[in-house]
Amino acid sequence: MLTFEWPWLLALLPLPLFYRLWRRRAEMLAPALKAPVYFALAAQTQTQRQSGYWQWISLALLIIAWTCALLAAARPTWIGDPVALPSSGRDLLIAVDISGSMEQTDMVLEGNTVDRLTAVKQVVSEFVTRRQGDRLGLILFGTRPYLQTPLTFDRLTMNTLLGEAQIGFAGDRTAIGDAIGLAVKRLQSRPQDHRVLILLTDGANSAGEVQPLEAADIAAHEGVTIYTIGIGADVMLERSFFGTRRVNPSQDLDETTLTTIADKTGGRYFRARNPEELQQIYQQLDQLEPVEQEAETLRPTKALFYWPLGLALLCSLSLAPLANRGNS
Repeated sequence: MLTFEWPWLLALLPLPLFYRLWRRRAEMLAPALKAPVYFALAAQTQTQRQSGYWQWISLALLIIAWTCALLAAARPTWIGDPVALPSSGRDLLIAVDISGSMEQTDMVLEGNTVDRLTAVKQVVSEFVTRRQGDRLGLILFGTRPYLQTPLTFDRLTMNTLLGEAQIGFAGDRTAIGDAIGLAVKRLQSRPQDHRVLILLTDGANSAGEVQPLEAADIAAHEGVTIYTIGIGADVMLERSFFGTRRVNPSQDLDETTLTTIADKTGGRYFRARNPEELQQIYQQLDQLEPVEQEAETLRPTKALFYWPLGLALLCSLSLAPLANRGNS
């Protein structure tokens, strides 16, 4: 279906005709001094005018150019047939910690030692690809939380933006409470039975204006279910001047708070010490039963203004050589 965003502009179509009539009437009513010299000049001008043939072609081009310019200004838009969107699933936000501690290289992925964020990207990307029928959104948080992707069915775009995330982009500290608060704000307009947040972090709350447990109380009140994931190895070999020693790279992980957040909101806390465990966690999250929701449709649109605009430009460019030819 073809529509116009500003159809009232087409009412200006007869404007050049009104202007010409007004000019002719003004010339007829204006007082003039008749003298032979002016009649001679008028006759000379008349001989230089275009012949009738070229005059009609120029007039036609002018009319077409004016009409096409108005059509382009009216913003023609083609609206396609309705496309049904998935009618089952839930609204699921994924909050990923990208603070400075996520650069800890205690993950082994395909035989290579990588940082925590790299392992998270691969596992979460596979999880997102499988979530057909869900609206997915992405929150990246460090010192501050940012909504990287609003709730959408476009899983490809979400995976692209997740892959572009870099450690430290949101600051080096960890604002768990603010990340939950942002998620609750984005989910408030959605049906209550569909609101899910998966929050992944490797540390404890060290920044932000809202405390994690306060944010969890708000989430519970708003019907948001939060699944928390703590990531990081328990044991890591560290070489030093005195030899190799065993250290715990996840000593800053606040499992107590993450467990309480999940319990308050009806979710569950998971512990991922390696990519394999993280993969198993997201496979368990895949078992969440979809909830029926209202079916929605989308009508794709396509702007068409450039077609009449291009034709108007061609007609305008054609007038100059025609005018020269008519005068020759």
